[in-house]
Amino acid sequence: MPNSMNLSLGPLLYYWPQATIQRFYAAACTWPVERVYLGEVVCSRRHEMRLGDWVDIAGTLQAAGKTVVLSSQALLESGGDLIALRKLAQAGYLIEANDPGAVKVAADAGLPFVAGPHLNIYSGATLDWYVGLGACRWVPPVEISRDTLNAVRAESQHTVPIEIFAHGHLPLAWSARCFTARHYDRNKDRCEFVCLEHPDGMVMRTREQQPFLRLNGIQTQSAACHSLWNLLPQLRDAGVSTLRISPQARHTGEWVNAWHAALQGESVQPDVAQWQPEGLVNGYWFGQPGITCQEAKT
Repeated sequence: MPNSMNLSLGPLLYYWPQATIQRFYAAACTWPVERVYLGEVVCSRRHEMRLGDWVDIAGTLQAAGKTVVLSSQALLESGGDLIALRKLAQAGYLIEANDPGAVKVAADAGLPFVAGPHLNIYSGATLDWYVGLGACRWVPPVEISRDTLNAVRAESQHTVPIEIFAHGHLPLAWSARCFTARHYDRNKDRCEFVCLEHPDGMVMRTREQQPFLRLNGIQTQSAACHSLWNLLPQLRDAGVSTLRISPQARHTGEWVNAWHAALQGESVQPDVAQWQPEGLVNGYWFGQPGITCQEAKT
């Protein structure tokens, strides 16, 4: 039986050349996603795309029938970042607030916003507070479990659409220090934009050579791909309306199509070995370490 949930394409977390980004979103115009998030979330030094470039892509996606949201940075570090944030909020699109500063800018302007995954909403009272400020959609923290999500829903006095981070490398932590630059023994302000050399981040390994984490500039991610694949009944029962797929350098379109087919009730077997050779994990959903992969439970 087809599922009523739909798909979204989350903001690009990596630093790609402008031409690569433009090709990616030109392809996304044909993908079965209802909502696309655009903008620089990670680092203000990433200048391949300016706000005008993102707005141009937004117009193309909107013409293709997509709902477009502009995502704010998750870590504001300077006055320049605040100026860029205000311009983002004035661009004419719904914004995803990933920092309390973005919430204030939207609330002061009387604008609705998406409460992004980096706002640390773990209780119904906190969710209600953000709804009171204008939140019209909630993306829970990436490490939220099914039980915690259900507890927040039970406690909250409001019903807002819930969009879960369903597939991609988890953004786990942020720092003012750029770990990719440090790896190359470079100062953050003289990084020479080395992130361009790592379109899916840099994998860190343990002494036993097991993949552990992934460096992406000032962001630390999971090494393996978090995926709630095969958990559609649980997600539906938890009130999830939208499944977010985070862009990756390879096979994003294949994953989008596989997720869409599954939502239509089709029997799908994704080529995990080819599309995600580092494997899939889902431990957080079950209240376990995120690096683990649990079997679906009722």
